[in-house]
This record gives sequence, structure tokens and C-alpha cells, in this order.
Amino acid sequence: MGIETEYGLVVEGRSPHTQFADSAALVAHCQENAFEGWDYAFESPRADLRGFVAEKLSVDPVDAAFDEAGARDADRADRVLTNGARFYNDHGHPEYATPECARILDLVAHDRAGEIVVLRAAKAFEKSSGRKVTVYKNNTDFHGASYGTHENYLSPRRVGFEALAKGILPLLIVRQILFGAGKVGSEVGRSPRFQLSQRADFLSEVAGVDTLYRRPIFNTRDEPHADPEKWTRLHVICGDANRIEWATGMKAGVFDLALRLVEMAEAPSWMICNPVKAFENISKDERFEWKLELENGHWTTGIEILDSYLSAAEHFLRGSDAATDWVLAQWRLAVEDLRIDPMRLANRSDWAAKLAMLEKFAEDAGRWDSGTMQSLDLEYHNIDPEESLFAALDEGGEVVSLVDPARIEDSTIAPPADTRAKQRGDLVSSERDKIVTIGWRRALLREGDRVKVVEFQPA
Repeated sequence: MGIETEYGLVVEGRSPHTQFADSAALVAHCQENAFEGWDYAFESPRADLRGFVAEKLSVDPVDAAFDEAGARDADRADRVLTNGARFYNDHGHPEYATPECARILDLVAHDRAGEIVVLRAAKAFEKSSGRKVTVYKNNTDFHGASYGTHENYLSPRRVGFEALAKGILPLLIVRQILFGAGKVGSEVGRSPRFQLSQRADFLSEVAGVDTLYRRPIFNTRDEPHADPEKWTRLHVICGDANRIEWATGMKAGVFDLALRLVEMAEAPSWMICNPVKAFENISKDERFEWKLELENGHWTTGIEILDSYLSAAEHFLRGSDAATDWVLAQWRLAVEDLRIDPMRLANRSDWAAKLAMLEKFAEDAGRWDSGTMQSLDLEYHNIDPEESLFAALDEGGEVVSLVDPARIEDSTIAPPADTRAKQRGDLVSSERDKIVTIGWRRALLREGDRVKVVEFQPA
């Protein structure tokens, strides 16, 4: 599993027209040991799990204009780090893709390591440019633009699209109750005071290959970055960027268990009416009832759907290993807390932690002012610990942490020991001068007058 995070970027005195160049410049100020370049040979963003190749990908026309102007002045500035991660400029956003991880705590550590890598680059860019540089780990600019936090999970190719979509779609709709990042107001449709998800405003399709425009709940991109005969890489784009480590780890752990249920043909079956609208309604339900209409005319709730996946996982997967049992125990506790009072999740779930913080500010100020609250919302996601409102909660011990700071710092340098990322990271550490190109699957190395292909093998 892995997480790709596109960070929000503000450079003092600059405009959206310079965003592409500014993002590339930030990546170019990367302070880590790295190889500059990327192997694009196996990139196939238009390949679809449903068995065809899309003619083209949908692009927001406004974004396209900015990209076209920016591309003339800057490239993707790719960096591959010694920890096996990729750091690059993606459509005007610094993007950090963690190395492949086989364990939840490794994923949490490497996701947090990405924050450190990006912040170091931002500080170096700030020093050289003389301009204030601020970076946000969030998914919205509050002006109609959204940028993604994409999760990736390896699944056997034998589990086809129909089984994956049927088994996973209901969970994608309701898991925001546990793992949404929270958002003040809305940029699309009905505007509540506060909603669960930052991505809910920007999802318009049930399933599709697009990621930049006409975004789907279930992304069908078929780009495995592995042996395509054996593996599917499920590319999840509808989730939020989490600051709380519990939310990051459990988001991956719950999804992993759900995928295992799908592989066993034991995932719950829920046919939800109008999934896109259901996703939005869950996010914007300020009464926390989270009701969902089913295609058979009956109704259920988001908590009931979460509990159905949990109960199935408890029955079929309990005892598989210590990590599975930890996820099951944490999941059960969270569902029980949801039934009592959703705000009991304020030490684990970003939306609840943020809402509790905002309500305290509103109480002290005597009112809820949406403009002020949006500013505070944004500062929750500021990755600079000297400025971030989240950092104050984290340092105060008000939220659940899973990995210690030393492990996070080590993860800026060292790859996971039990995935192919170690081979990639070790090459960058020891053979960087010989690398021609490098990617997720392989590296090309100079050996005298010839080029050697090094295929990365599963650990």
C-alpha cells in the first residue's frame, strides 16, 4: 500500500499563473539525497479496469490554461529519494508519493516523513526566493479547486472490476465518518456550517478513470506498476489528507481488510441509491444521522454499513495476524463511540478534532464566523509545526499518535525493509551516478558502454 499527497502551496506575492513554476521550484529545492528523473515507460493513466483505454482524460478547462502556461517554464522536477519515495511537481502541486509499504505503521511513518521532506524543501525555497512559502496538507483551496490524496492498494488480478466495485463502493461512501478531514462550508451545492469530507464537493461520477476533472468515487485506472498479469493497483482518489496518525493508519487498515473480504467473496452487499449524492449527503449531515436510501426502497445508516464490514472482518479475518487484530479492535471501539457520540472520536478522527477546535474558538469569540473558521481550518493543515493548529493538538497529546518522531525522521532516509522500495532506495543511495532512469518497477543502470535493466523484485 502507499499514499500520494498533493500539497497545497502558497508563495507570497505570486499568483495561480506561476503555480506550476513555483511548485517545480519547491521540488527542486529538495534537501534530501535524491536521483533527478523518472522512468515513464510503464505509465498508463488512460488504461481502465473495465477493459479498455480511454481516448483522453477530462481536464478542468481553467486548470488546463494554467498548466499550458506553466509547462513552458517548468518541468515535473522529479526526485527519487533514498527511502524509495518519489517527490515531484504535479499540476502545480508538490506531490510526495510514499514508498510501497507492507505494514500499517511503516505507511504512517512514511506519510509523516513526506511532511518533513516537503517542509524542508519549502524552507529552502523560501530562503532562496525571499518570499514566504506556506504548504498545506489538505484537499481544497476554498475557491473551487481540489487536489488529491490518493491511496494505492495491491490486489490480485483475478479479483475483477465487478467484484471490486460492488464490494468496495459502499465503504468508500461511508468511511468518511471515521476518516474525513473535515471542512468549513462548501464550494458546491448545499453549504453546511461544517462537513466531514474535503473531497465530497468534487466527486461527480460513480466510477471512472479520471482524477483531475469529473472525479469518480471509484477510480478505474488500471496502472498496476507491477506484473499486470498478477496484480491490480486499486487507485483510491476520494479520500482526504489526514493529519492524525490514527486516521492515516486505520484508513489503510480498514480498506485492506475490506479488500481481503472481497477476495474471499465475503464482503457485505449494499446497493445504495445515487452513490454520488449519498457521498455528499453523508458529508453534509450536521445531525450525524448519516441516513442512506437503498435501491430496494429501504433505508440504512453509514454506521450500519461500517459495522457490516467490521462484523464480516471479525468473523473471517480475526486472528490472521497482530496487525489485523489491532485494526479490528480499534474499528470496533470507534463504531461503539460513534453510536454513543461521534465527538468521542475527537482524539482520533481529523474532522472531529477540527470541529472540536473550531467550536472552542467560536465559543471564545461569541459566534461562528465562516470566514474566520475557514482560515482556522486551513491552518489546521499547515505542515509547519511553528504555525500549524494541528501541531498544537499533536504536541499537547490531544490526538492519537502511532509512531515516534525518531522513526518518522529515519523514514525520510531509509526505505521499508520488506518491499521492493528497499531495492530502489538502495540504488539511489549507492549507485546514483550510474542510474539512467528509475521508477516503481525497475531501474536502468550504466555499465560501461551498455545499459543494464534492474527489475525490482517483491521482498
